[in-house]
Amino acid sequence: MSTTRWCLTIGLVLGIVLAFGGWWALLSAVVLGFIGMIVGRVAEGKLDMAALFGKATSR
Repeated sequence: MSTTRWCLTIGLVLGIVLAFGGWWALLSAVVLGFIGMIVGRVAEGKLDMAALFGKATSR
């Protein structure tokens, strides 16, 4: 799927969540989606957690 289709699908799903669940359901869906995106990026190797949480100084 292209990026445009993914974004459209995500927008439609969030719209349905908002319509049936309210603002808190929408907010929790967005937060959980963001966490899932981070986990997926780490699993694919596209996000290096060692670089983010590594030592402050490099020698």
